[in-house]
Amino acid sequence: MVSGGEYTLAAAGGLRVDLDDQEAALGAIRAAAGREGGFAAVVAPDDATVELAGRVAGALGLAGNPPEAARLSRRKDLARDRLAAAGVGIPEYRVLDLRRPLDLSRIAFPCVVKPVAMSGSRGVIRANDEAELAAAVGRARSIASGALDEEERSRLLVESFVPGVEVAVEGLVRDGRLEVLAVFDKPDPLDGPYFEESIYVTPSRLGAVAEARIVACVREAVAAFGLVSGPVHAEVRWHAGEAWLLEVAARTIGGECSKLLRFSAGHSLEEVVLAAALGRRVPTGLASGAAGVMMLPTPRPGTLRRVEGVLDALRVPGGEDVSIAAGAGTELLPLPEGSAYLGYVFARGETPELVEGALREATGRLRIVIAPMWRLSPAA
Repeated sequence: MVSGGEYTLAAAGGLRVDLDDQEAALGAIRAAAGREGGFAAVVAPDDATVELAGRVAGALGLAGNPPEAARLSRRKDLARDRLAAAGVGIPEYRVLDLRRPLDLSRIAFPCVVKPVAMSGSRGVIRANDEAELAAAVGRARSIASGALDEEERSRLLVESFVPGVEVAVEGLVRDGRLEVLAVFDKPDPLDGPYFEESIYVTPSRLGAVAEARIVACVREAVAAFGLVSGPVHAEVRWHAGEAWLLEVAARTIGGECSKLLRFSAGHSLEEVVLAAALGRRVPTGLASGAAGVMMLPTPRPGTLRRVEGVLDALRVPGGEDVSIAAGAGTELLPLPEGSAYLGYVFARGETPELVEGALREATGRLRIVIAPMWRLSPAA
């Protein structure tokens, strides 16, 4: 198995390679496969590794996505062009080339500005008028300037804001066919100006008709991209009886959120994905009842001192776990510049309503203590 993280790709046997040099990484992995007698599967767990995983799969004859399909799943600008050509329901959009004089006229409001290759809502900003648009472009440009790829530094996506509720779809693609594992409601409004995730609850309460149209939209996107194997995580808006695709990523749900998915045979999401990569099938029906997660937002910039009230939160009926991902002393930065969540609250219950209530009550019992962050500059 080959898996990875933001900066390195780690393979069975302890191989570490630099994701910034994909040619060297591919060569090192092929050499390691020769020494080890081959690898059984390749899985990309995050956006940083999907293209390389596709190249590794092709080189070693393993199940995987074509690199171009994987690239479409992480490049919002290229994805929009492909989806528009395929007739998939997406917001109206324009791609801004920051290397040229910007023309921000003829853009309808409200709109949303996005870097073309960042995840977790980083750099995503709503604008309601020309002044807000100019400010959002400047801010998103600064955030995207840290990208290693020159194209990803020099492009922004501007698309129309689609109102309505947002849902997420977790799926698994086998031989080009999408198998839906879960559909999540996001009960908190995601109207901006920033788009920090909060609650995910499954099963969805939208109803069979809406769910069928949402899943059909995701299937169309999977086919348009040319994804053939592995996990997908999709974000969709449901508005005026129509499904509007926001993104399809060729990976599982991020962070620790996968812990909320518990399959009836006792398997985790990771086990289901690994089994599929190995060409094996395990039962993918979800356990009975409802489950949900609250992704704890970063309320303000500063240095995390502690999170109080964890034991009190765990006493909430239906509460299952509280996982604080950030340690004391961590420098915190909220969205849109930030990219990490403080932690996660998990709950289970008989109905989505009970789960949502448990998540809100448990989260309300937490007290996040943040100290100001002082930066010293040399005296003039």
